[in-house]
Amino acid sequence: MPICRQFWKAGFYNEEAAPAKTHGSSLSSACTRLNIHPKFLHSNATSHKWTFGAIAELLDNAVDEIQNGATFVYMDKTIDPRNGSPALLIHDDGAGMNPEGMRQCLSFGFSDTKSISAIGKYGNGFKTSTMRLGADAIVFSRFFVESTRTYTQSIGLLSYTFLTQLGYDRIVVPMVHYKFNFTKGCFESLQPKSDEQSNSNLSVLLQWSPYSTEEELLKQFNDFGSHGTKVIIYNLWLDDENKMELDFDSDPEDIRIGRVGSSKAKPNSLKAINEDHIANRLKYSLRAYLSILYLKLPGTFCMMLREKAVLCDNSATKLKHPEFINYKDRSDGSCESEVTIGFLKEAPDVNIHGFNIYHKSRLILPFLQVAPYKQNRGRGVVGVLEANFIEPTHNKQDFEKTNVFQRLVTKLKRMTHEYWDHHCGLIGYQPPEKTRYLFASPGSASTPAPPTPPPPLRKTDVGGGSENLPTVTQINKRDVLNANSTIVEPLELVPCITKGSSEVSSLKRKISDQPEDFPSSNPKKARSVGNIGSSMHDDSSIVEPIELVPCLTKGSSEGSYLKRKIPDQPESSPSNNPKTARSVGNSGLNKHDNGNNAHDQRKTSVMQENKKLQMLCLEYEKAEKELNIKVLQLITELGEAQKEYASLMSEWLRLVKVKGGN
Repeated sequence: MPICRQFWKAGFYNEEAAPAKTHGSSLSSACTRLNIHPKFLHSNATSHKWTFGAIAELLDNAVDEIQNGATFVYMDKTIDPRNGSPALLIHDDGAGMNPEGMRQCLSFGFSDTKSISAIGKYGNGFKTSTMRLGADAIVFSRFFVESTRTYTQSIGLLSYTFLTQLGYDRIVVPMVHYKFNFTKGCFESLQPKSDEQSNSNLSVLLQWSPYSTEEELLKQFNDFGSHGTKVIIYNLWLDDENKMELDFDSDPEDIRIGRVGSSKAKPNSLKAINEDHIANRLKYSLRAYLSILYLKLPGTFCMMLREKAVLCDNSATKLKHPEFINYKDRSDGSCESEVTIGFLKEAPDVNIHGFNIYHKSRLILPFLQVAPYKQNRGRGVVGVLEANFIEPTHNKQDFEKTNVFQRLVTKLKRMTHEYWDHHCGLIGYQPPEKTRYLFASPGSASTPAPPTPPPPLRKTDVGGGSENLPTVTQINKRDVLNANSTIVEPLELVPCITKGSSEVSSLKRKISDQPEDFPSSNPKKARSVGNIGSSMHDDSSIVEPIELVPCLTKGSSEGSYLKRKIPDQPESSPSNNPKTARSVGNSGLNKHDNGNNAHDQRKTSVMQENKKLQMLCLEYEKAEKELNIKVLQLITELGEAQKEYASLMSEWLRLVKVKGGN
């Protein structure tokens, strides 16, 4: 009875279809046996809900081999020579596996990972990922140890088709091993050909693998160096429409999920910009997903997809107006991470937001939406962080829902809202009322005085259990230059009489809570001011120039330093005529001469300090421009180096194929 080719229906196992093969059979005793029913291969693979998640598991094994000298991992389509159907090839030049390592790889639950930076942990990823992608997988591995002159190569087969069609009640894994004979200069089987176990394993491989002869099997090592591993997954699963889940035909440089039709969106339209964003493309494009799969990889390692290098796309380096916030969970000091948050470069045109959360530099949750936006609050805000203090699930597509994770999500939501409230005006949105003062025009006398903003900080410690929001403030030259102009003292409008004027302007600003000795509240002193122009005509439609004079409240040591400029006045104007000016001043301001002197000194010092801050801002802006130019140069050089490396790698692979064909 043939195996069902649709993954979600392939779990049906008919033990009556063929005579049961038990551990007493010659084949079972000759093979490496796992005392697990073949059904477990399928049920174990259902932990992967996403095909690309299964491919990422296999890439994790190659990335873990970087510490053993791996320089590349290669993914491509290959052809099953037995029936001509497509198969998936994954090849890396890591340390490889000796015969014992091959047995451990094809066993369940075994993991010898000792490095704290290694991604693999449970020893189950290879089985779940290969069985999620296809019904069968064959593994080739070469291992070399120079110190002991050990040079081996091994072949193993994990075949769901083989087990189900022959009706086995236990999983058996046929394997063959070879060792290099330095005297003869060739590989020889570790088991004599007369050995029944060796012949039984080899016969199963030749019957159920894509290669029907031992020569074809050994030919797969022709493109190996001295060490490495190659995995070929064949009999790939089909979807509900009986089409292959992995699409190799839509894009010759990519592997996709399903056949994605051409978009109907107009070029450069908002819909096209959203559809083309990596947050949407990673759902169906393997190249897009791999570009953000790892937060950082050494420059000596390259991921090749269909003979073209995958360029890493770190979202944190492409954000507009980025901020860096230190997250620290108050319940545990070890739960600490730096969060990079900012607007997408396409904002405000895109409706994408969320956080890319990594674990040991491996992406677990892409664009996790922690704060669904309402009225565009949070639109375009994206963050990146590495959360090594939270354990991922077995399929590495989510985190365990612990209290630490829930507190992190809550804090990320608050970060998103606060960042939006303080920075949305920078991309064209109307900021909320409580933060609008950050974007008000400087020096606007008609704008009500806002509360004093908190001091600007580049980094802020955020407690995971704290109710205080993390302060996210961007240093702005305009804010620095006008930081001291937000305090407005009470002022009284005193008439400034020009030559030929017949009366004093009737325009006055009301003064609240003035002391008894203030001129406007003292009838006699007020009259002395008002009598200056009482004999002039009463045309109140003419508004004369006025001068803002400080109005000090009781106990004040100085007045406001905010003044309105006075236009050029004739010589007879009170402000230019010492006698007239004194007559006006003697109407009630003599008592505050000391305060005015302190005000003038304060004004001078503030102006000098503002000049210093302005020069400092200019220096910082200049340094920022120089650093941005340097970053762009380095990114350009890195891109050129990666392209050159990819070109050399492609050329090397073509040479290896040509050599293998000869």
